[in-house]
Amino acid sequence: MSIGGATYDVFIHLDADTIASCCGDNAFTFPLGAKIHSQKVTEACGGGASNTSVGLSRLGCDASFAGVVSDDQWGEKLLENLRKEGVDTRGVTIVEDEVSSFSIILTASDGERVILYDPGANEHLHDANFDKENVCSADWIYLNHIQEKSCVIQDDIVQIVTSECHPKLTWNPGGCQIDVGLEPENNRILLQKTTLLLVNKEEACAFTKQEDAIEALKIFLDAGAQNICITDGSRGVIASDGNKLYKSAIIELGTPIDTTGAGDAFGCGATYGLLQGKDLPTAIKMGSINASSVVCSLGAQAGLLTDTDMQSKMNQVEFHIEASDI
Repeated sequence: MSIGGATYDVFIHLDADTIASCCGDNAFTFPLGAKIHSQKVTEACGGGASNTSVGLSRLGCDASFAGVVSDDQWGEKLLENLRKEGVDTRGVTIVEDEVSSFSIILTASDGERVILYDPGANEHLHDANFDKENVCSADWIYLNHIQEKSCVIQDDIVQIVTSECHPKLTWNPGGCQIDVGLEPENNRILLQKTTLLLVNKEEACAFTKQEDAIEALKIFLDAGAQNICITDGSRGVIASDGNKLYKSAIIELGTPIDTTGAGDAFGCGATYGLLQGKDLPTAIKMGSINASSVVCSLGAQAGLLTDTDMQSKMNQVEFHIEASDI
């Protein structure tokens, strides 16, 4: 069961001349009062828990989604997409007189993007409408980024992962959890019960108050997380299962078009690998293949692989991973 947000994404493809160097980095530049030409506009479904539930469903899992959408046209499209992808939507709460979460995504020709985001109805995920009994029936929970107002459901999730049903847990913590670090008891308990922790380098360092990703990884291991993957964009992944430190480069299946949803795709593939009883290096390969497929398509879900596609690419794609003592 994926817990978190569903977002309707509107992609605006911009010409190369809208990008300029600013403060040492590339940035979109829009002079005030200007009328900017776009190459095209594309709509798609996204959002962390929506992406991971769809991704796991395509990989052959009995996937479900727990989150909130509005009764507006975007909410209807989000629900229609989940059902079309075979995702169980009984955990969805529909609210009235709200706007479903949406993003305006400005995309460049190399796949990099800027996301303008409104959480909308996603902020209404809280303990009053969180179906603990339904969540407790899952074998595996995938806890995605949640809004600050939704962090109150952590009490419920802690109760679930420490109860007799004790489902396994993939955790991709959000800003409200990362900012407070390891101090709160709920964060410490969740780490103790986490089967797979997914963070990028910046998040790992912020969570642990470290400057080095490997030192952050060691802290996560000491806190009790069983498997940790720290992604670093085009520089690849560092990971550990507590026995070895693994380093791998990214897999390239084609020319990147859009990086939206790459992290969710990696998390789906890696979780699927562990669900299948694979070791962490194999799970990392599955995650990397899934992420590489997604960035070669527009949107967070179009390139998500089926189980048949995954097995085919696992046999075809070369993958190098370094292992060393932690």
